[in-house]
Amino acid sequence: PLLPWRFRTPSTIFAVVPDVLKPAKIEVEAESLDEFYASVARRAKAANTTLARQKIITELYDKFFRNAFPKTAQRLGIVYTPVELVDFILHSVDELLRNEFGQSLSSEGVEILDPFTGTGTFITRIIQNGLIRPESLVRKYASEIHANEIMLLAYYIAAVNIEEAYHAAAEADDYSRFQGIILTDTFEMQDSPDMIADILPENSEQRKRQKRAEIRVIIGNPPWSTGQRSENDAAKNQSYPVLNKRIEDSYAAYSNAGLKRNLYDSYVLAIRWASDRIGESGVIGFVTNAGWLEGNAMDGMRKCLADEFTSIYVLNLRGQARTQGERRRREGEGVFKDGSQAAVAVTLFVKNPKRKECRIFYHDIGDYLSREEKLEKVKEFGSIHEIDDMWIELKPDAYHDWLNQRDVGFERFIVLGDKKGQTKGAIFKNYSQGVVTGRDAWCYNYSDAVLRWNIPEMIRFYEDERMRFQDQSATGGGPTQSEITSFVNNDSTKISWTRALKNDLAKNKELSIQEGRLVVAQYRPFTRKHMFFSRRLNEMVYQIPQLFPHEKAKNLLICVTGRGARRPFSVLMINCIPDYQTMFNGQCFPRWLHSKPDEAEGGLFAEDISMNADSHGFVRGSAITKEALQAFQEKCGGVFLTADDVFYYIYGVLHVPSYRKKYAANLRKELPRIPLPKDAEQLWMLVEVGRKLGELHVHYEEVQEFPLSFESGGWEPERGVSLEKWFRLGIQNMKHPGKGRDKDLTRIVYNEHITVQRIPLEAYDYMVNGKPAIAWVMERQCVKTHRASQIVNDANRYAIETMQDPAYPLRLLAKVITVSMETLSLSLSLSLTRY
Repeated sequence: PLLPWRFRTPSTIFAVVPDVLKPAKIEVEAESLDEFYASVARRAKAANTTLARQKIITELYDKFFRNAFPKTAQRLGIVYTPVELVDFILHSVDELLRNEFGQSLSSEGVEILDPFTGTGTFITRIIQNGLIRPESLVRKYASEIHANEIMLLAYYIAAVNIEEAYHAAAEADDYSRFQGIILTDTFEMQDSPDMIADILPENSEQRKRQKRAEIRVIIGNPPWSTGQRSENDAAKNQSYPVLNKRIEDSYAAYSNAGLKRNLYDSYVLAIRWASDRIGESGVIGFVTNAGWLEGNAMDGMRKCLADEFTSIYVLNLRGQARTQGERRRREGEGVFKDGSQAAVAVTLFVKNPKRKECRIFYHDIGDYLSREEKLEKVKEFGSIHEIDDMWIELKPDAYHDWLNQRDVGFERFIVLGDKKGQTKGAIFKNYSQGVVTGRDAWCYNYSDAVLRWNIPEMIRFYEDERMRFQDQSATGGGPTQSEITSFVNNDSTKISWTRALKNDLAKNKELSIQEGRLVVAQYRPFTRKHMFFSRRLNEMVYQIPQLFPHEKAKNLLICVTGRGARRPFSVLMINCIPDYQTMFNGQCFPRWLHSKPDEAEGGLFAEDISMNADSHGFVRGSAITKEALQAFQEKCGGVFLTADDVFYYIYGVLHVPSYRKKYAANLRKELPRIPLPKDAEQLWMLVEVGRKLGELHVHYEEVQEFPLSFESGGWEPERGVSLEKWFRLGIQNMKHPGKGRDKDLTRIVYNEHITVQRIPLEAYDYMVNGKPAIAWVMERQCVKTHRASQIVNDANRYAIETMQDPAYPLRLLAKVITVSMETLSLSLSLSLTRY
């Protein structure tokens, strides 16, 4: 009976509401909304408490949207907020108002806004928790509580949810609509005209009133989305020029990071927006992605927050799922059931004009906790007051780091490289990230034959689309360049669009197979694949053409995890083209640089132009600077050494246990710096160990196999079973028997025929790019079908076609166990080295 007043014909509203205010391709009629609401109402009626009812409503809404409109849910970052977090934020905000301003959520003039209200849980729980005194409830409900929602369905549910909570608390006889909710895009409403003023005049009037209001409390769960994962998706984030400019002038302006894309994540936009909207005095309570606490690009954001607020309280709920091994287990489960793989934080921001300096308080929820245990802890806390003496006060350092602060002694060492030219004496003249194809399923494959089929097929489809675009444009009836995204065929089984490829289409640029070459690349640690390397079909190739200018060019690269990595530092030497994620967002430092003779003259390695050019017309020069080589020689009393020696010395240093432990925070947040050796003895020791490690890691396919013991099966197939069938891997990865903490790491089920046993547990201690080296083999040697393109990646084909050995995956496992054991032994030999 409460529904009809607001939208008697929802289908009519959907027909006229602008696209930004409705899900992509949604055509909802009145009966479908009524049916969904009826299902919510039936289950809510059966709940015994208001808390249970809120959980039912939010979980049903979340499940409904995730299944019905997955791309819209992705774009808007729709996740429901556990009620325990909602209550914690609300009680904390109320306490902060009392402690800082002598007011409360009930106080007259304290206007409250939930700018991303979803199903209205935050506002509903304010009422249900009794945080508004009975004598203040009518006034607050009528004029001092505001809520915004961009999704019509959520708006619909939130309005009824808030109204039901109010009437239950007020025990009112007459039904009173909640006037404070607006159908709007919060990020746009301050600086953009009301596009639906004529359609929903009451909505427009409330919008004007909210814009005039002096908001003192902002609460909620902002959207978390970073936008679409693929250009084939219709899930781009809405652009907000005014808000983006605020980010650019504040968070981005003070950041020293090279890549600042994450600063435009929607939850960061929400914090920037709320910081401005709250004015000079007030409280913000948000539950967000916790990435801003340590993110490399968020250093400027942390500086601005410390400058703009006078108190900040952070409750870190952990749950980062994009980690591996012991660190993943320590993170515990996420507090959202299915909504996020990111760590989560509850943060209270306070602006009090009577205070000058900012105090930052931090509490970590703890290790190894399940979702239920975390939420129970939050419930027991009740508010920030109950955490009390468990708060740790953080003091930002010169880098604007709050957690895991760097060791300043790291600055004494020589930086590996510096493209900005701000550091004198860098060791490498140039370096590069790995290749970003933007279409891995198309540009990589275990099978050379599959790759040779896929790439021409995609190019043919691109050419058909290019010609179709030109034909439409020529007649004047086709799309303009700005309409290219909506024009192209987004069939992901035919092509994987990227921004650059769409731009090429708009510019009528032909695409040919001759614009690339087939190579074997290092896709992941201890995982090689065939690759189509092309400036046109790889979205970003960075400096790789200078490292590997043609298919016969030889080089060695020291690849390290990129700045701001979520995983511990690691390093790996390789000898072929790397992918961007061979090491997480990795940076690769080469032994050699290649150039044409006329380009080399006076350039990075002019001293090498006397070398004869290779058959492709390139000369090769050392990537290590003369200045660095001279610094090493002088430190060791003029001892003669080569650039090769320096290269392997660096690789040795990057494996020294004490170095990696002492400077762990530095290595996660900036490029490695290398200490000069104490003397010639230490120099040659590290050169020797570094050389052995390099040869071991580069030539991992050639090392002696670890002697495997078999619980079942073995190297010889059963009678009547072919080698290919005996060693064949399927869609199931190799796995350990058991589950969770009961997994038996000493055994690996290779396939239905073969189970390996007695694997030394210490072999798992060799970690590279966030997980044990053995785990990379177990994870990558299998058959996988890419969901979007339906392209099959079959590791058995690499074994048979490239290695001519069906047993290659099992041999690779045995060899990587050897690599792991010998790496640990060599690293142990460096344990007495101190920095």
